Amino acid sequence: MRALIIDTATVNLHRKLRRMAADTGLHAIAVLSDCAVFASPGPGALDILTKPDGTLTTSLRLGVSPGMVKFEGSRPMAEITELIADDTNPARHMKPGGQVSADE
Repeated sequence: MRALIIDTATVNLHRKLRRMAADTGLHAIAVLSDCAVFASPGPGALDILTKPDGTLTTSLRLGVSPGMVKFEGSRPMAEITELIADDTNPARHMKPGGQVSADE
């Protein structure tokens, strides 16, 4: 049962990421089970959720209800490229406080 729930969440995340790429032209540079990292022109979540025409995309919706996403934080691009150079998934380090999962 647990595997089915994880599989469903993974499929839903990939579906949202594909729709996000189609809406905004932005692709995730790192993905973890429940985290996606995007290169953004600014430090906030609305910077990546805005379509080129200025409207907000509905592929990822901010909120606390099921099916919505929450903003976990932002990091400078220099820090992200350093993690990638060290062969580390940046999505593991987006939450404040460092590493999310011990199984690197």
